[in-house]
Order: sequence, then structure tokens, then C-alpha cells
Amino acid sequence: MDVISASSSTQLRIHHFFFKTEKLIYTPVTQFKKHFLNNIKGNGNCNLQSCLRLSAACSVSEEFASTHQSFDEIPVSDTFAWNTLIKTHLSNCDSYQALLTYGTMLIRGARPDRHTLPRILTAARLLGALFFGKQVHGQALKLGLSSDHYVVTALMELYGHLDGADAARWLFDKLPRSPRNSVVAWTMLAGLYVMEDKPRLAIDAFNRMLDSGAADMDTVALTTAICACALLKSLQEGRNTHRIARECGFEFDVLVSNSLLKMYIDCGSLRDAQTVFDKMPSKDIISWTEMLRGYVKKGRFNEALKLFRQMNVVEGIRPDSLAISSILPACARVAAHKHGKEIHGYLVRNGIEMNLRVQNAVMDMYAKSGSIECASRIFSGMKDKDVISWTVMILGNSLHGHGEIGVAMFREMEKNSSVEIDEIMHVAVLYAACTSCLVEDGRLYFSCLRAPKIAHHTLMVALLARSGFFDEARTFIEERKLAQHAEVLRALLDGCRIHKNANMGKRVIQQLCDLEPLNAENYVMLSNWYAHNSKWEIVNRLRETIRDMGLKPRKAYSWIEFQNKVHVFGTGDVSHPRSEKIYWQLQRLMKKLDEEGFRYDSDFSLHDVDEERECIPIGHSE
Repeated sequence: MDVISASSSTQLRIHHFFFKTEKLIYTPVTQFKKHFLNNIKGNGNCNLQSCLRLSAACSVSEEFASTHQSFDEIPVSDTFAWNTLIKTHLSNCDSYQALLTYGTMLIRGARPDRHTLPRILTAARLLGALFFGKQVHGQALKLGLSSDHYVVTALMELYGHLDGADAARWLFDKLPRSPRNSVVAWTMLAGLYVMEDKPRLAIDAFNRMLDSGAADMDTVALTTAICACALLKSLQEGRNTHRIARECGFEFDVLVSNSLLKMYIDCGSLRDAQTVFDKMPSKDIISWTEMLRGYVKKGRFNEALKLFRQMNVVEGIRPDSLAISSILPACARVAAHKHGKEIHGYLVRNGIEMNLRVQNAVMDMYAKSGSIECASRIFSGMKDKDVISWTVMILGNSLHGHGEIGVAMFREMEKNSSVEIDEIMHVAVLYAACTSCLVEDGRLYFSCLRAPKIAHHTLMVALLARSGFFDEARTFIEERKLAQHAEVLRALLDGCRIHKNANMGKRVIQQLCDLEPLNAENYVMLSNWYAHNSKWEIVNRLRETIRDMGLKPRKAYSWIEFQNKVHVFGTGDVSHPRSEKIYWQLQRLMKKLDEEGFRYDSDFSLHDVDEERECIPIGHSE
């Protein structure tokens, strides 16, 4: 049946096909329309014939008489008017009405053009109506529009979203040369692969586009390729794409620059991100937020806070909720508690939206900076809570030594919340059980896991070891073949330290040395074990081994905020201008403790005994 012809006989044939009569009668269309829409909403079961049937029914229905009076005023040949009407429906997010208008357009004999079909294909995609989209694809072939750039892009988007990127790739490979030289089509293909988390294929598509000589490189194509590099975590590919952006003159386009910032940060190269940021002639809030995120991700909290002040005070850029939630983790430590309170106050004073993400970040900041009471008040006042909200509070209480409260909150959430429990939530409740040595609760929640990860196994070992169940912990490790995971062994070692199980502690440390022969901390712990037992000759030999292997143990640091300035101290550190006075005061405290009968209890924990032999025994440890 030809539904494209504009002849009046076509309209009669359509009515005869659908209604088996050439007599135009009023049709009860409401029920038919409801069934049509439900089919699309439910399973995408929509086709062109049902659309035409409904459109034909609407055209003779009293219920739609006023609407179709306006259709009657549109000249049959005026495709532009029909396109405008379809576009209006799409702009109003009414894809159903766009399809019905298209059906009416066909019934009235108007011929679709290169602007009509992309909009109808978009409506089909939004409704999930793949079969309908395929029928429109068939119409495009009959009308000779299947190679038009607009239609090709819409078809690729339809197939890519509803049938997968490979289907869009198949369509693309069948195209003649002209549309395949379109940057838009190549970008669409790369974007579909990014959407499916296939960044390698997206980058390959971008490189093929360059090899094909596609003209008119644009910022969207570059941004898509940069996003693929970020997903792939490939610094080499990212730098290569950056070079292409520079050669094309788009390096400092704000969209491209912001994508480069995110890519370098995701790839772990804060230095490259900083270089791009410093060279940007204009920066928006996204640029600043990405750099804040980068500093926080790298643990450079002081630089993050300085950048935040520069953005707000010097540049006069008002932070939004995303920027606030990016900087707050820099304040999630005791030394920066004051800064966190100031940012919270800034939020309240300036009326910045306290959405769920910001509330979670503020709550996390208070919990980790030592004010669990403030975090609890925010949590109690939240109207909506997601899995992150509950996780933050369970972990926060555990960090403050209230593991039993964390477990109780988990039980409350299970009973009264519709929140779906994820892996991180299970980590949180196991950590809470571990903190308060709630062995039975830990066993129960671990047994609920279908596929526990290493983090869950580690916490279960830590719980058993901290509670003194060393035999069960060893059996647990052996049965699940966890001895090759250093974090599991360290959890067992922590229990040995707490319960002063020196013999097992030594065996675990030796296992760690075998497992990680280039990790200096393992040799330091073994050295400390021998020091604890006054075997100083072995301690010295281990010290020489560390030196000969070129290993450098990490130094532990402490910091304190005093008079708006953060003071940092390392083991045996004398670089502070007040070091002499500080150590003199520390000597006084040590003497007083000695007079009151306190004796320093050394262990084989992770601190360098050789350094501490040169300074005060409890001057610093990790």
C-alpha cells in the first residue's frame, strides 16, 4: 500500500484498508489511542500501520474535531508546516503526539522530507519503538533519503540506543562515501561506544575518522574522543588527542579544555591538568570544579582550599553545589574542621542549593573531622536519604568508636528504608562490626553476601583477629585462599598486635616480606618485631638490607592547626622553628609520666624504631 502519494484516492484506500469501508464514520478513538500508547510504553510494540490506523480514526472522530480543524487549514503540499508541528510536539516532550501527527500527515498526502524523518526517528527512539523506527528507515530508502546526513545521524542514534552500537556501526559501514565523511556521523558512532563503556572502540572510530580525511573537525568530536581516553585511563591516547585539539585550534575552547582537565585528572596526571588550567584564557565554574576535584583526589587538600578561596574571593566566581561537594572532602579531617564549618556557613548564608549530594558531603565532612554530633543532626534533618547517606553515618559512627550504633543504624535501614544495599554498604556494616568486635553480627552480614570482594574478606579477617579468634581467622584465610592478598595478612597482623601474639605476628610479617619483597614497610615491621625482642644485631642487618635494596620507608606525619596555620611534623622532625621548645616540653611530659609510673609499651607496629631510638620514644608513630 502506497502511503506516500498525495492523491485523494490514497486516503480512501487507507480508510478502506483500516476500516473495510469507504464511508467515513465516527470512531470511538479514545480506547484505541489508550491501547496504542500503552503498547509503546509497555514494550515498544508500535508500528506504522497502527499509527496510521489511529491517525485515520482521529481524523473522523468527534473527540478530535477541533484539533483536526487546524490540520485542515494546512495545505497538503506544505511539508514545512507539518515539520513545525512535529517539532513543537517534540519540544514539549510529547513524542506520542509527534507520531500521531506524522500519521495524519501521511494520510493527508503530505510528502516527508529530510527534516521530517529525523524528527520522527527521534520520537521513535525516545519511545523505545525500534520496529516503528525500522519502518521509517524503509520509508527513507523509498524516498531516497537514506543517505542524507540528518537522516543518517538520526538512524544511527536510533539503532545505537535501541539495538546497540554495533548495529549503528553496521549501518554506518553500509553508507556511501559522502555521509561517511561527516564528522557528525563519526562522532555519533564514537559517542555510542562511550555510552556502552567501550572506550577503545570509540578511540578507534575517532582515529578512523582522521584517517578518512573527514572535514570540519569540531569541538564535539574532540570532546567525545577525550572522554573515551578518560574512560580508558590512557594518558598516551589523551595526550595524542590533546595534540590534535591544539593543531585544530580548539585547545582553549572551554568545552575542550574542561574535557582535557577531567581526562588528565582521571588518568592521574595532575601536572598536565594544572598546565591546561593555567593556560586557559577563560575559565567557568566547571574548570574550577575539576581542578578542585583533582587536588582533593591527590590528597593535596591545602592546595584545594587555596584554589577554592582564589575562585571565590579573587575571581569572584560563585561556587555551585557541585563545587561545594568537591571541596568538602578536603575538610574531612580534624586539622581542617574549621574550614569545613566555614564552607557550611557559606552554603547557608548564600542560599546555595542543599541537594542530597551536598548534604551527604557536609555530613561526611563533619563525621571525618571529629564532629559526629553535627553529622547526626544533618542526617536526622534530611527528608530524603540514599545509600550514600546511610553509609556515611554508619562509617562515621564506626570511626568514632561507636560500631554498635553503626550496626543498629544498618538494622534500622533494613526495616524502614527502601534503599538498595550495595557492596560499599556491606563494607560499612562489616567495618562497624569490626570496630566494636561484634563477631556474630559480622558473621551474619558476611553470610548475606553472594559474591564477597577482597574488602569484605579483609574486614572479616580483621574482625576475627581483633576479637582474638586467631584459629578461625587462619582457617578462614586458608579455606578461601586469601594468603596471597597483602591487605588480608595486614588485617591478621593488626589482631596479633592488639593481643600481643608475637609468634604469629612474626610469621605474618615474614609472609608479607615474601609476598611484597619491594615494600619497605614490611621490613620495617620485621625489624620492629626483632627490636621488640631486643635483637638489635638482626635489626641492624635488616636496616642494611633496606638500604642496599634502595627502599625508602614512608615517613609518618602529624599536623595541627594553631592560629589559622597548619603545622606539620614528621618522625624526629627538627625543621619547625619552634622544635627546640616543642621537644623541651615533650621531655617534661615524658618525665612527668615516668614519675607517675607510666611505662612506654613498644610493639611491632609500623613505625621506624631506628629513627625513634634517635628521638623520644613516643615522639611519633603511625
